[in-house]
Amino acid sequence: MVENRPGANGVIGLQAIAAAPADGATIGFVPASVLTVNPLLYRDMRVDTAKGVTMLTLAVTLPNVLVVNPSVPAKDVGEFVAYLKRQDTKVSYGSMGTGSSGHLNGELLLRDTGVAVPHIPYKGSAPAMQDLVAGNIQYAFENLPVALPLIQAGKLRAIGVTSAEPSPQAPDIPSLGKTIPGFEDNIWFGFIAPPGLASATAERLREHLVRAIRSDEVTKALQERGASTVTSTPEEMRALVVKDLQKWGALIKERHIEVN
Repeated sequence: MVENRPGANGVIGLQAIAAAPADGATIGFVPASVLTVNPLLYRDMRVDTAKGVTMLTLAVTLPNVLVVNPSVPAKDVGEFVAYLKRQDTKVSYGSMGTGSSGHLNGELLLRDTGVAVPHIPYKGSAPAMQDLVAGNIQYAFENLPVALPLIQAGKLRAIGVTSAEPSPQAPDIPSLGKTIPGFEDNIWFGFIAPPGLASATAERLREHLVRAIRSDEVTKALQERGASTVTSTPEEMRALVVKDLQKWGALIKERHIEVN
């Protein structure tokens, strides 16, 4: 049975996983932000994401893509940065919510380019993309699988992806890091379980998950949507969580990001 637990950017779902019996019957599939950003923004998390859950394996990785309304007079990264610095028209950017990957990517860009642009948080990707297509905001960072159909339909223009290299699913969209040194962010999703899960049970679950993730059916389905499969050991996943907590913690503090 699959049970969705929306609310508070994934905090409610994470708390449910952390409180579940450690018997192998409950696992969670979570985006990176639930483990690496929410602890920095929500003081009532009640879950130590580096220690308070059982890591199983990474599963999916994908880039965000910087997309603009077609009215924006920029077709590549250099032109877009120059556009931001001119500030000759009203410019704002949107995201799927405060603390989301789209928001943090936006703040990385502003930090690295030294410009100031207001952030408009939305309650999810759909309303953000609707307002971007309508021209109510000028740009956004969005998951490539979400934005790609709008790019292909000519409703949005792609400027660059956040991954170190272009996505195989969109090879014509360049990497932002080629023009903005050091700019890189790979979005990831992974499987976790309640804390205290017996190591033998955790390893058995991981073996089944890795087999499913690497299957031709899953790999093909994800590639068609602009994502890629990836697996890891629990130790590798935990190390990535700790690394990302440090990375985003520094940015959140520097940019004074708070949940309103």
